Amino acid sequence: MPDKPKSGELFGVPYNFEKPSLGRMMSAYWQPDEGMLVEKPFGVGYTLNLANWRSWVVLAVAGALFYQQQQSGEEFDDEAADDPVEVVVDD
Repeated sequence: MPDKPKSGELFGVPYNFEKPSLGRMMSAYWQPDEGMLVEKPFGVGYTLNLANWRSWVVLAVAGALFYQQQQSGEEFDDEAADDPVEVVVDD
């Protein structure tokens, strides 16, 4: 049985299942001459290029949304714990 390729593209999506090295991992996330998305050093798909300023904007927005969700979740939990719940079942 022939060996399966460890890296390549499938339907336009890159994959790489070769054993990652520290140098390859570090260089994959910092590519100044590339766009915002670069191929993952291990796995399937793309990842953020931290040398591109747009990636930092995406991370800041994601962090702000996560923080906002955590804050609103705490307020919602406090209000919901005190109020009784009425359940109506129609047959």
